[in-house]
Parts: sequence; structure tokens; C-alpha cells
Amino acid sequence: MSETLLSSRNLAFELYEVLDAQALTQRERFAEHNRETFDAAIATARGIAEELFAPHNRKSDEHEPQYVDGAAVLIPEVEPALRAFHEAGFLNATRDFEQGGMQLPNLLSQACFAHFQSANIATSSYSMLTMGVANLIEAFGNDEQKRKYLQPIIDGRFFGTMALTEPHAGSSLSDIRTRAEPHADGSYRIKGNKIFISGGDQPISENIVHMVLAKLPDAPPGVKGISLFIVPKFLVNEDGSLGKRNDALLAGLFHKMGWRGTTSTALNFGDNGECVGYLVGKPHHGLSYMFQMMNEARIGVGMGATMLGYAGYLYSLEYARNRPQGRHADGKDATSPQISIVEHADVRRMLLTQKAYVEGAFDLGLYAARLFDDTHTLETEQERAQALQLLDLLTPIVKSWPSEFCLKANELAIQILGGHGYTREYPVEQYYRDNRLNPIHEGTHGIQSLDLLGRKVSMNNGAALKQLMALIQGTCQRAEAFTSLNALRQPLEQLVKRLGAVTLALLGDLMAGKVNQGLANSALYLKVFGHAVIGWRWLEQAIRAEEGLARIQNGTGEAADVDFYQGKLQAARYFLTWDVPGCHHELAILEARDDTCLGMRDAWF
Repeated sequence: MSETLLSSRNLAFELYEVLDAQALTQRERFAEHNRETFDAAIATARGIAEELFAPHNRKSDEHEPQYVDGAAVLIPEVEPALRAFHEAGFLNATRDFEQGGMQLPNLLSQACFAHFQSANIATSSYSMLTMGVANLIEAFGNDEQKRKYLQPIIDGRFFGTMALTEPHAGSSLSDIRTRAEPHADGSYRIKGNKIFISGGDQPISENIVHMVLAKLPDAPPGVKGISLFIVPKFLVNEDGSLGKRNDALLAGLFHKMGWRGTTSTALNFGDNGECVGYLVGKPHHGLSYMFQMMNEARIGVGMGATMLGYAGYLYSLEYARNRPQGRHADGKDATSPQISIVEHADVRRMLLTQKAYVEGAFDLGLYAARLFDDTHTLETEQERAQALQLLDLLTPIVKSWPSEFCLKANELAIQILGGHGYTREYPVEQYYRDNRLNPIHEGTHGIQSLDLLGRKVSMNNGAALKQLMALIQGTCQRAEAFTSLNALRQPLEQLVKRLGAVTLALLGDLMAGKVNQGLANSALYLKVFGHAVIGWRWLEQAIRAEEGLARIQNGTGEAADVDFYQGKLQAARYFLTWDVPGCHHELAILEARDDTCLGMRDAWF
């Protein structure tokens, strides 16, 4: 039976050969785990994803949520899937045993969740958002808020959302108008409108906990005046029971091209002047708190984009292997049998491109998950701080690179299916539509590029960037042990060297006050930076593949893995010798400070 969610062999390669998940069991927090418990969790996730999430992926796309009498109505298959997800422990996979969690490393939690994202991105998004809300309240909420809202989320009774975007402001959070007026009982009355709130209404959970950004009457202007509030759909009594319906109402549903099974809502807070909210943490610190959930969501979006690309790749690969059409280019005999289209060089090119993009992005997403574990469980505070710096630097790449290039993988999957590819009888057109939202979700490419170049590469005097460059250099040095990897290593070294010089020059512009000039082509910078990072991750995979082949040669490896390792080397070769050298064109534009886009005028369009 062919695999449809992700390659189990590739996942094992990532966990146990590239990222050394077993080493995490040597840390105190994960000491009760081993490879057997890790693999059992993965097998459970795969089973639930295949049996309860994947079967209604098409149905939830064709029968999207409906707005009926002020509420959202979903197809019935969504609820049992999410209940099974929770009952199996995946909502609380990383939480302490004492909290009812599995105390799994984040690396394993992400590996498990990847199955659900591949099977059904829309249904899985309800859980992703809820996990983020739980972590946010746990980090910044007071004891009463944890009792009333965190514990019911852990118990699976409440779901959560993040309510940031407003109709007039879009991504410009400094311009939000939602207001919070202090009330005599210590709560606040919220007044405002939010849009594009995923999961903002649904009939599955007893309650919905909205994390809402708003401004107090004395708030300073801009982002420094934003506070964070818990706004429940139903008020919660002191004994934990549900009270009356809060004045937080569903105004309507948006109908997006993809993720159709996820309710995308417009919410009105305080239409009747009675929307109760509760301040989280300190006044005017809301955006800094919300960044925790936003960054988690950005990584989640990047992994979602990866898994949609992965699902399309696996489907088009299976199709190419079973679709007979045409003959080899040198075939002259029209009476000879047709060949499977996987035998055509151009189809192999498209499949190889997909493999390079989705398996490169998959590696990066899991690497980021392991970094998250490092931020909490490395031995010294300095080591944990370094891991956090590197994770912060990579977050814009983890979000944006898969959102762009795994979408291209979906495009190629459609192309491989030919005329069938863009029909609704085949799933690849839905994968594309679902994935097209990810370049916009949780900050567009432009916003991520401004974050990367304008903030992340220079933070702490470039400490995280220096750390990343040292890691890449270390990988290149290890690759020198394999003559076969010279042709892969050298393009990466050349790109990274030139990228470093360009980075210093652009940061010089920013320090000199030439902000508009320095950031004008930041999207190109993000693309090149992302290619350098993915190139590094592919070189790491290539080293592990060579080591795997060496084990087979000396009799300690599995002979059946030869093709797997050769496929890894070929994908690494493709990315590092086909894609990476092309980045020098973008670097030349950045070096020249080309002002074609910056200099364009509205009237000239």
C-alpha cells in the first residue's frame, strides 16, 4: 500500500539519523521515553489521521461551514476526528505527565501533528490554534485565568482562537481600533470588530477562548499601546460552569479558496456594550505576549505548507508510476508498449523538484522543533538562550520558504497529472488551493522579509546570524570527508559567502538611516536566505545518506535502504546544483541596491 500522508522511512531518517531524537531521551524531561514510545506515538497519529481526518478532507472542502441563525454549522465528521485527536493525547503531547500530557519532545509532537496536517489541514487547524492559546495562557495568565480557561482547554472542553486582524488595518496592528474599557469588577468591556478569525465559531467545543488584541483608554499610540485580553464565547462561573453568552458574536463567514473546512469568521465584540474581557499580564504589553502564539502559528503554517506540498508530491509520484503514456524520446516503434510517465525525463524533473522542496522544508520544520526543545532542556542558560536566538532567526524562513516553494511543488503535482490535475476528481487541485493561503497566513512574505532583514539578522549584534553561519561552515567541513559531496558543498559555500557580504552592506544602509533603500528588496533577501538555509539542511541530509550507504557497504546497514539514500543524494544534488546557483541573480540586484520597485510611482501603473 502506498503512503499518502508522508514517507515513514523519510520520517525515521529525519528523527533518528539527521536530528538524533534519541539523544533527547538523555535529558531529564524526556528520560522516560525511548524510540519505542516515540514510534508508538507516531503510529497512533498516522492511524487517526488516515482513519478520521483524511476521509472527510474532500467533503469539508465541498461542504464548507454555513452561517445559520448566527452560528457556524460544520459537517458532522469534524467533531469525532478532533475528539479522537484529543483523547489520544495529541492536544497535550508536550505537557507534563502531571497535567495529563505525554511529556513528548516538541520534535516528536510536530512529527505526529504533521500527519494530521497532511491528511486534513482544515480540521487540524482547530487543534493548532487551541494549543497556541493554551500555551499563551500558561505563560502569561494569572492563576484564576489558568483555572477557568487553561484547564478546560487541556481537558478538551474549550477551543481557542487568536483575534488580531481588523477590517481597516489588516496586518498593521499599530492601527487597531478595538477598545477595552475598565469595569468596576476588574474586568473590561471590549468594543470592536475582528476579521479572518480562524475557528472563531464552531459547534464542537463547549466554549471558545478568544485571545483579543485591544487598546485601553490611556494607551500610547502604535504597537506599544496594545493589550491582550481573554474574551470567552460564554462567561465562566467561579465553579467552572458556563454562564451566559458573552457579547462576542459571529457576524458572518468568509469563503476562502482553500482551508474551506476551517471557519473563517468576522466577529463583533460589544455590539450591545456587554462584551466582557479579562486583561492578560500587564497593560500595553499585549503584542509582546501575543508574539509567542504568533511565532508558534508561523511555524505551524510553515509545517502546514510543507505537508500540503508533501501530500501533493506523494500523490503525483504514485500517479506517475501508474500512468502509462508515450515512449522514450528515442523510441521509434509505435507498436511498442507505452511507458509509465515517471520514465520521462521532464516528469522526473518535476518530481525531483517537488522532492527537493518538500523534504528540504520538512527537515527545516523538524529542525526548528528540535531547537524549541533545546530552548527548554539544554543544560545551561547560555545554551538555551543561543538556541532561542537561532530559532527566532529561522522563524521567518520556517514560515515563508515552505509557503512559497511547497506551493510550487503543488503546482508541479498538478502539471504531472496533466488534464486530470486541475479537475476536482483528483486531490492535487485542492492541495494547491489549500496551500495558496499560506503565503498570506500569519504574515505575508513581505512582512516576514522585513522581520528577517530589519530585525532578526541584526539582533544582539548579529549573534544568531553568526551562530547560523558557524553551523553551516561546520556542515561544509564535515562534507569534505566525502569527495562525492564536493560538487554539492561548493555552491553552498559560495552562496553563503556572498550572502554574508550582502547582509553586512544592507545592515550598513539601515544603520546609516537609509531604511527604505535597505529594505526595498527584502523579499529577494528572504528568498536567498531561505535557499541558503535549505541548502545547508540538504547538505546535512546528504552527509547522513553517505554515512548510511557506508554502513550498508560494511554490512551494518539495511541493503533495502540503498535506493532511499541514493534518492536523498540525488535530491540534494538537484537543489544545490540547480536551485542554489540561481540565487546569485537576486544577490546582484541586492548588491546594486536596484530601485526599480522603490522608484516606481503610482501614476505610472
